Amino acid sequence: MTEQIYSLWQRMEQGWALGDGHAFAAVFAEDVDFVTVRGEELFGRPAVAAGHSQLFAGPYLDTELTAEISLIRPLTDDVSVVHVTSSITPAGITTHAQAVVVRRAGGWEIAAFHNMIPKGRS
Repeated sequence: MTEQIYSLWQRMEQGWALGDGHAFAAVFAEDVDFVTVRGEELFGRPAVAAGHSQLFAGPYLDTELTAEISLIRPLTDDVSVVHVTSSITPAGITTHAQAVVVRRAGGWEIAAFHNMIPKGRS
């Protein structure tokens, strides 16, 4: 389970590196609930892909995302809570996210994601 969950963030990093909103969003459930660092609520994978496509074409063009998972807490065999700290370089931004990952027929995916910039950090 742990390796499969880690691979979600590895795939997310790869999508970011490509500047590809659809590849970035592919790790999220089709019906994901996603809260951005600005508190905006995005509903569904297409909304996450569209929002990140705009970011990759603008302020996050040619940036790199590096994610560090600090917690995987299984709630059931098919549901876990995950805490992740991510860095965006060279933008100098650090974020913290809490995610709910679920195992469905197609494998593990992120069903809920709440991202924020910790107080006192950029």
